[in-house]
Formats: sequence, C-alpha cells, structure tokens
Amino acid sequence: MSKKNIVSIEDRIPKLKQARKKKANRRLIFYLSIFFSLIAVIVYLQSPLSHVKTINVDGNSYIVDEEIIEYSNLTSGTNIWTINQSEIERLISKDPIVESVSVERRLPWTVNIHVSEEQIVGYVQEGTNYNPIMGNGEILKVSGDTYRGDAPLINGFNDGEYLNRMAEELKKLPESILNLISEIYWEPTEDNNNNIQLYMNDGYIVKGTIREFAERMKVYPSIVSQLDSENQGIIHIGVGVYFESFNNEEEETEIDVNFEEEVEIHDSDQ
Repeated sequence: MSKKNIVSIEDRIPKLKQARKKKANRRLIFYLSIFFSLIAVIVYLQSPLSHVKTINVDGNSYIVDEEIIEYSNLTSGTNIWTINQSEIERLISKDPIVESVSVERRLPWTVNIHVSEEQIVGYVQEGTNYNPIMGNGEILKVSGDTYRGDAPLINGFNDGEYLNRMAEELKKLPESILNLISEIYWEPTEDNNNNIQLYMNDGYIVKGTIREFAERMKVYPSIVSQLDSENQGIIHIGVGVYFESFNNEEEETEIDVNFEEEVEIHDSDQ
C-alpha cells in the first residue's frame, strides 16, 4: 500500500479526538484533586487546627474537672487523631472514686469525658474534715468541711473490716432510705461485734446489726407508717423486731415482720 493511502482514525473522526482529550483532562483533574487533598490532610494533621481545643467533663461531683483532665494526659497540644480513647479511660479509672468512664472524640477539636462516680454511702469525721466513704469501702481523704448531708455520718468504726461491711450494706439500700439515716454508731459487745445504732432524720432510733442490715432496713418505711409519729422511740431490727417507746419505758410494741411481704404490727404491754 502506498504511504499516502494511510489515514489515522483521529483525522477521520475529529469528535473522537476531542472526547479523548476531555477524558484525559478529567483524569488529570482527578489526580490533582487527590494530590492536593492529601497535601491538605498532611498540613491539617501537622498544624494546630488538629489539636484538642476543648475538653468537656461531666458526671463528676467529687473529682474536679482539672483532676480528671490531668489523669487523661490530654493537653492543648494533643492531636485529636492520635487520641487512644481506651487508654484515657484506663488512666482515669485508676482513681478509686471513678466507677466508669467513657471518652468521645468529637471533630474538629473537642473531647467529651463522661464520668460515673462510686456511690458515697457515708462520711467519717477526722478533725475538721469529713471524709466520704464509698460503697466499696474506700475512704477519700479531703480537706475542709465537705459534709453535704447526702449520706449519714459514720462514727466509732475503728476496725476497717467492719467499716467495709457497713459500707457494702449501705450501698444496697435504696437512696430514699439512705437519706433517712442521720448517723450510724458502731457499738460492738463481747457477744456481737456487728451491733450498730442509727439516728434517723424522722426522730426514731434504730438498733440492729451489720449482718443483713440492708435487707432489714428496706422495710423501715412500712414499720414507721404503722407507728404513732408522736410516739418516738427505738426500733429494734436485730434478732427480733419490736418498738420501744421513749414515753413509756415499760411499753414495747412487738413487730412481726415478713421481709418479703407487708409489715404487721401487734401491740402488747410488758
């Protein structure tokens, strides 16, 4: 074939050549977009724009925000993309008052920390300080008058084992009943080291034992509701359950209690 008879398809079909050119341009724009996007991401990660600017702490009552943030090791120079949430949760959980913690990263530069604290079941006075006792028996060392009245004062427990048992029982109580208790005194005897005496906010005194205390105290509202509110006295919830009046030391009210059912009260004079 002669050389002048060879004609390219692009010369024959100009539209195909134009379409290929557009396709090549689009491909170039796509690759350039990826390239500049990668550059932008690298610049962002290396710039202060990716650093933590806001740390929100909530759910805490006894631990101050600054202390929790210090536990977390987060600073204004921390890159939000390098945060190890599980590690931060582990560090904060080392504080004995922390029951659980969750860490959330919220772009572009915010970290949210939610803390659940152990329940405070009482306070122990040490000088002018009132140290909170948690349900796990741990005593928090604090400075200053921090008594809030949200849990009873616990007195006389000079044995850590019995204090821990008392704390465990108090943790089992419904909050409504725990709030009724003003003070708890440990009154061990030769026969029974578990003896305790409670002063209630409604004026009654309760005598019982640490053993199964929570189970027995759950019926306290039912017992009180069947007593004369003007006749104050001592409610015994130890081996037997009965009421001893302040007004008449010779008068006692025997109380037959089924802890699974409603309380029944029978009067008798002794």
